[in-house]
Amino acid sequence: MELKTHVIDTPPRDAASVVMIRDSSNGLEVLLVRRHADSKVLGGACVFPGGKVDTADSEAELLDLLDRTPAELHERLGEPSLAPDNAAALYVAAAREAFEEVGVLYQQVGQAEVATVDAAARASLQAGEPFQDLLARMNIVLDTDALLPWSRWITPRQSVMMTKRFDTRFFLAAAPANQTAQHDDFETTETLWLTPRDALAEYEAGKIQLAPPQIMGLCHLAPFVTVAQARADALSRKPPLIEPEPFEENGVRVLCYPGDERHSVRERGLPTSTRLVWQGKHFQPPGGFAALFQR
Repeated sequence: MELKTHVIDTPPRDAASVVMIRDSSNGLEVLLVRRHADSKVLGGACVFPGGKVDTADSEAELLDLLDRTPAELHERLGEPSLAPDNAAALYVAAAREAFEEVGVLYQQVGQAEVATVDAAARASLQAGEPFQDLLARMNIVLDTDALLPWSRWITPRQSVMMTKRFDTRFFLAAAPANQTAQHDDFETTETLWLTPRDALAEYEAGKIQLAPPQIMGLCHLAPFVTVAQARADALSRKPPLIEPEPFEENGVRVLCYPGDERHSVRERGLPTSTRLVWQGKHFQPPGGFAALFQR
């Protein structure tokens, strides 16, 4: 990926992403999928599954297929200015994108909060069946309790890697034990389960490409040993709003985040480094990647 220098004048579009995690013998692992090299958004990069919110995601008939009301989800998301139906649509988009991109469906069937999904259902969605119709046909209720609001990132107007702006809500979610995440070979071409530190080490070595939200998200997860610890952290706080502010210092591109001395928001937003610098064709904290693990 190369740095961008242009200004994006269009308003950010709502998007949702799932930071899927699991326990393993290596400790906490996080799911990354490699975007198709020809993708117009972060082509070839490894990202958390996600995508744009569709108009259909807020339709009343679809919202009736959630385990929680829009009012409840609105309160959980912690964005007072957002309409309840639009808040609920973000949960729908997160669940839909996880199913489309990696075949994992967060669902509640009867009293069971996790159930298997056959490949035919995913293929039907990819072939054009509306998500609402698929859920109704299979008598599925979406399990929004599994999706914990984690952070909100808004692409800056002076982007560093993007050609479009997004207002993305990231949700933390444990991977269902009896479902297997698998890339779709269309939007995504590889599925990677890595510990956060291993993912950052592969990025530093040039084996994978990461965008700043993924770098900072992996750093945030690195201290946690188990899914339970990461979930407890998400439940203990409101999702921070992260609006990166880029600038140049001594000819070097810098991204700073809330709490940094150069950022307009003084309160710290993430328990990580407050800035990344572009060096050696990748972003890293000023003190190197070890600084990302400071709490």
